[in-house]
Amino acid sequence: MSASQASGTRAVPRSERLQARVTPPVKALLQQAADLSGRSLSDFLVSSAREVAEKTIREHRIITLTAEESLAFANEILNPSPPNERLREAFRKPRPSQRDAAS
Repeated sequence: MSASQASGTRAVPRSERLQARVTPPVKALLQQAADLSGRSLSDFLVSSAREVAEKTIREHRIITLTAEESLAFANEILNPSPPNERLREAFRKPRPSQRDAAS
């Protein structure tokens, strides 16, 4: 059973190509790692690159706050300041989607 069958997802045909030039020692290192994991070099490279890409994207989506910043944020959520005049004015103006619907 393939990994896509086991996970219940349908395999998407691979149609995009990536190329990279590496030194012989780097290629030997990558090949050794692929061999040790029982995968082809291509599969090893793609899965390794995907893992790093997903991790990088995850890390950039997470906001890290200090303890003091976290408490200030929580306090603002739990005890919001009353709306000022600028905010009240913004709520009085029709949104673009409301203007389009009225036309």
